Amino acid sequence: MNNYHLQYPLVIDSDIKNLMANAFGALVHEKEQGVTGYYNLPEESQLIVEEIKKRELDQKFDRVVIIGIGGSSLGTKAVDHFLRYKKNHKPLYFLENPDPVALRQSFEQIPKENTLFIVVSKSGTTIETISIFKAALAHYKIDLAKENEQIMVITDIDSPLHLFAQEFGIESFAIPRNVGGRFSVMSAVGIVPLSIAGYDTLDFLESAKGMFECFFMLHEEHILQKAAFIYKNWQQYRMNVLFSYADELENFNKWYVQLWGESLGKKDQNGNPVGPTPIAHIGSVDQHSFLQLVMEGPKDKTLTFICVDDFEEDLAIPNISLPHLAKTDFVNGVPFNRLLNEECKATMESVKAQGVPTDKIVLPLISEASIGELMAYYELLTSLVGAMFGINTYNQPGVELGKQILKTRFMQK
Repeated sequence: MNNYHLQYPLVIDSDIKNLMANAFGALVHEKEQGVTGYYNLPEESQLIVEEIKKRELDQKFDRVVIIGIGGSSLGTKAVDHFLRYKKNHKPLYFLENPDPVALRQSFEQIPKENTLFIVVSKSGTTIETISIFKAALAHYKIDLAKENEQIMVITDIDSPLHLFAQEFGIESFAIPRNVGGRFSVMSAVGIVPLSIAGYDTLDFLESAKGMFECFFMLHEEHILQKAAFIYKNWQQYRMNVLFSYADELENFNKWYVQLWGESLGKKDQNGNPVGPTPIAHIGSVDQHSFLQLVMEGPKDKTLTFICVDDFEEDLAIPNISLPHLAKTDFVNGVPFNRLLNEECKATMESVKAQGVPTDKIVLPLISEASIGELMAYYELLTSLVGAMFGINTYNQPGVELGKQILKTRFMQK
């Protein structure tokens, strides 16, 4: 399992105990009443993995193109990016943003032959996704009547996209109605493409299931304590900064920003705007930029450090002494694995010395189990903070308004 080290200055008095108990009860209610279904995905989605293996869908294609945006792609991309250097797998390509230059380059680089195109949209009408899908159909000259086996759809049952798939006999996987996009990585949204690509999605799901089970057995109280500190102190610490010490976590960072921002940036029951701002960086790169603001700027941030204990890579710094550069020789012969993790420790120690609240998550390895548990942890943390704020963690009215305005702008012309 991952190791969690919470070092926030939180006094567990009767007020905090009641806050944590009420939030825990809210999540139990959500789970039992089906308010959100993401808690059950690690078990339910094992059937999807079994079906893919039984039908040998992972043997039929050389690559997978995912056409989706936001919650329809970020979680899958986070897992793929985290594991891509450690696993022998089929390449996954992501067509997300309607950037014409990027789309043109992607179309030219990705061959049509033996490629599976997966269109992912919960509503079935996501404008960016459907527009890119149309562009792919046109570029590759895909005949929907004769080449429908190269297309797959993941959407809500009876959505317009699902009805489209039915009309052309296109394979379709359903997203549970009570699972929103940003919580959907353990549904067909993530499990179908990741399984076809060759990742061990059963291990991914099992580790997430273990985290959920331990939490609901009250064996992960540190999550409740972290949520309580964030909630009680959010007006002082308005930013939650994630420092991930691994390039492989870059897209996990982006997934976290969406999960946190879209779930917690709301108006509470009294109409007051709430929600700490999520910020994500990669260590040690951003030690040379953003860290200065943390150290000597306003003390309005909490920091979470994530590191990988063992990269299973023995690359070391050569024992070379260069003219005029002898001051750097103290790390000669040291594995890069150790250098990166010592930088994480040193940065965390320096930040703590400035009175910045910190916590640390240590992933044992780069593996499906590590990332599955980590994503489950952040989903639970997000739900707990939302429950403490008394908001609807699972809607996104601000995003919907922008979609309505976009449609109006085109309809008026």
